[in-house]
Amino acid sequence: MDLEKKRLLVTGGAGFLGTHVVGALRRRGAGRVDVPRSAQHDLTREGVVEALLDQTRPEIVIHLAAVVGGIGANQENPGKFFYDNLMMGALLMEHARRRGIAKFVAVGTVCAYPKFAPIPFKEENLWDGYPEETNAPYGLAKKMLLVQAQAYRQQYGFNAIYLLPVNLYGPGDNFDPRSSHVIPALIRKCLEAKEAGADRIVVWGTGRATREFLYVEDCAEGIVRATEAYDGPDPVNLGSAHEITIADLVTKIAAITGFTGEIVWDKSKPDGQPRRKLDTSRAERLFGFESHTNFDRGLRATIEWYVASRAQDLAAARAR
Repeated sequence: MDLEKKRLLVTGGAGFLGTHVVGALRRRGAGRVDVPRSAQHDLTREGVVEALLDQTRPEIVIHLAAVVGGIGANQENPGKFFYDNLMMGALLMEHARRRGIAKFVAVGTVCAYPKFAPIPFKEENLWDGYPEETNAPYGLAKKMLLVQAQAYRQQYGFNAIYLLPVNLYGPGDNFDPRSSHVIPALIRKCLEAKEAGADRIVVWGTGRATREFLYVEDCAEGIVRATEAYDGPDPVNLGSAHEITIADLVTKIAAITGFTGEIVWDKSKPDGQPRRKLDTSRAERLFGFESHTNFDRGLRATIEWYVASRAQDLAAARAR
């Protein structure tokens, strides 16, 4: 699908991943890219969804909007994470179908995989068990996008695809300690401890759990490539194929940020899913996607962005 002169709607387009996706679309010469803001468009309300689609008249919808957070946020808000994510996806896809929109790109989550899926996670293992309990409501709500996409393709011939990104990181990430994921949370913790002269930081879990991380710009490129070139019913993983323990991750972040104190593990807190590593061969085969950002380089870029962003915020606060 040639994106030039196409009208696109990108929900969540002002967010962390969304800004990079919108940038990639514009570099491709997309004709018009509409980005609804959550403050004006509550996509859990059917009338709002209908009005948005009538107003923007997209030919392609890329659905990135989500209510997300780390383990703590998932544990505090399981009902909200389930309901909001379920309703946004269901309403958007249904009303996109009714309007004959040419393509719907649904972006799911690695949290949809079973807690003990074989490593590396393959798309055919997606239904082999229940997700990790701390984020199961979120993961299952996003997983329903796949069910809906396949059902609509079967009954209505609706062209909806489903992508499964692994954990993301990069410049522009959410560093709010109440809702951030592991990399921004650890970066902030190390920097604040260093600035305060603290001799230790406390990190949740045992450190033995592993994660795979995908640089946000690489993920955006994968989503755009799928939008251009993939039209099938099967889910597709987007990842880097690089797995690291949380203990090694903390060590790397401490070294880059200059924190030299002790790392203390709070084993009363959950590790989350024991391991995460994706098989990414399907994405490479179907639409030529492969991650190219070295993890250490991406981590440094993320930390440098956050340091610069904090300095700007501090300067602005002093100027007021």
